[in-house]
Amino acid sequence: MDDYSEIQALRQELTQAGYEYYVLDKPVMSDYDYDHKLRRLEKLEAAHPEAVTPDSPTQRVGGQALEAFTQVTHQVPLESLQDVFDFEELEAFDQRVKGVVPDAEYVVEPKVDGLSVALEYENGLFVRGATRGDGQVGEDVTENLRTVRSIPLKIPDAPARLIVRGEVYMPKKVFHDLNEERERRGEALFANPRNAAAGSLRQLDPKIAATRKLDIAVFNVQFAEGMSFATHLETLQYLQDKGFKVIPHDSCAQAAQAGERITEIGETRETFPFDIDGAVVKVNNLSQREILGSTAKFPRWAAAYKYPPEVKPAQVVDIVVQVGRTGVLTPKAVLTPVRLAGTSVTNATLHNQDFIREKDIRIGDTVLVRKAGEIIPEVLSVVLEKRPEGTTPYVLPKVCPVCGAPVERDEEGAHTRCTGAECPAQLLRNLAHFASRDAMDIDGLGIAVVENLVAAEFVKTPGDLYFLKEEEIAKLDRMGKKSAKNLMAALERSKGQDLSRLIYAFGIRQVGQKAGKILAARFHTLDALQNATLEELVAVDDIGEITAQSILEWMASPQSQHLIQRLKEAGVNMTAAEQGSDQRFAGMTFVLTGTLQQFTRDEASGMIEARGGKAAGSVSKKTTYVVAGEAAGSKLRKAQELGIPVLTEEEFSELLR
Repeated sequence: MDDYSEIQALRQELTQAGYEYYVLDKPVMSDYDYDHKLRRLEKLEAAHPEAVTPDSPTQRVGGQALEAFTQVTHQVPLESLQDVFDFEELEAFDQRVKGVVPDAEYVVEPKVDGLSVALEYENGLFVRGATRGDGQVGEDVTENLRTVRSIPLKIPDAPARLIVRGEVYMPKKVFHDLNEERERRGEALFANPRNAAAGSLRQLDPKIAATRKLDIAVFNVQFAEGMSFATHLETLQYLQDKGFKVIPHDSCAQAAQAGERITEIGETRETFPFDIDGAVVKVNNLSQREILGSTAKFPRWAAAYKYPPEVKPAQVVDIVVQVGRTGVLTPKAVLTPVRLAGTSVTNATLHNQDFIREKDIRIGDTVLVRKAGEIIPEVLSVVLEKRPEGTTPYVLPKVCPVCGAPVERDEEGAHTRCTGAECPAQLLRNLAHFASRDAMDIDGLGIAVVENLVAAEFVKTPGDLYFLKEEEIAKLDRMGKKSAKNLMAALERSKGQDLSRLIYAFGIRQVGQKAGKILAARFHTLDALQNATLEELVAVDDIGEITAQSILEWMASPQSQHLIQRLKEAGVNMTAAEQGSDQRFAGMTFVLTGTLQQFTRDEASGMIEARGGKAAGSVSKKTTYVVAGEAAGSKLRKAQELGIPVLTEEEFSELLR
């Protein structure tokens, strides 16, 4: 590949990686790889200046504002930093600085791996907060920043206008707790604290951001009307005095001392409450900063030292399989102890069968290990020349190591799952789903109560819920007699729920609320559904072969049969409600779009289904009506293109009447 072809390929790769990292908050390329590819592109463009284009990743700070937020033009640009990757490059930075200001001294700070923001204050009141964006234009996230408790909403004796810069992050402990909660709910896990912080700060609903317990480390005065400071340390002291949570920092007279502090930060990085991806070296004297100035991309008075990821060998002593709360089997390598990023690592995730097969990881192998994002240990590769004789490829078990039920591979994706309806590893998730509003709707049976019931060993299957005793529940933490009485009443009420809800509550793969309603309407009783053949299931509208196979396998499982028997003994309803006499929408398909004023989407769909109709999610030639509320979008346009009749909300209400 010639230089010009390589320039073009690198631009495309880095532009895509930058979009995924800064806009989607879903990085697919490590920071270290991105930085080195960018360095390579810079060198190529320096050798071929005629090939430089305005849209090259080297010509921009990176990132852009999302259209969902109001754009903010920063009064003072939020510059990025020049990266250095070793102490030779740090010395070169020092020489450039000393060539202009020979008596320069430095301040060293850990580089927080979070999301950079500007906080604006007017007469001491917090009035606006914005993300860095591309350095010139960011996103207005004021309401979300108000939920960050370490940001003062009012500061004393402040100038008429003050702008400070900081890094919003998610503390490590909060990150681990959040991922545990997401796993319990069957939601996708965040890859790292930086990803979690960025996703939380960019929530359109501030209530969600408030639950994420974000924090901030403030590290710069961007603008202070009518005030002047001599040094950076003076500004940090000023910010600290005003109640801001300031970045940890140390003053260093010379570059050698700065290097010592960088090493110390790297060796103690696990002691910080936040993730770090380097250390920042800054000229302390602010007048010297003015003399040094900035390039088009970054200040000449600061540099970011990037720690290379530590990669060390370790031996795979064993491979064990864990079963998550969603039933996913996750293989884990048990390793001989190795120290990485300041902590002892004894295991690393192997993700799934595909990962093991691609890297050909076997018990007894020596592997190269690093910490992905400085948090999660991962296996990079096998050192084949050290492979012992007699090793064999590793294959995941065919039955669940926890409950013994068969496992199955996802049709779409790389996961292998336990199919057991009463698997202890999935108990918390299964109980929470069974009791949820759209399933059996057991009021008062939230995740905290579920955890208490499981911890007390009162419940080992959803069927056990209906055999609880009021006096047992009353003894649980934060329950008491009244709460126990209310929960018993909610359990009794839930016995009468329609069959469609029970089918959904089972948690059968591929069977959601809609499929539960369709199956209940077609088979009427759970016994009939249990006895249905593959041909009968596939013949039902919207039930494909994959879903039908999931139903058959779930019904055939001994654990499922035990659960159903337990529910029958408890007197849980297993019959579908009789169809109403009003079947005016029989054979009709409705699609709802836009915002309705009189009903929620669920209410409107329920009214359609109660009258024999079908509520679909997309417009096709088979659609009978499209009901268009306010701000209707692409579905309305498609209906108009296909000539499908469009009803206003008033016209829909008239049909209902």
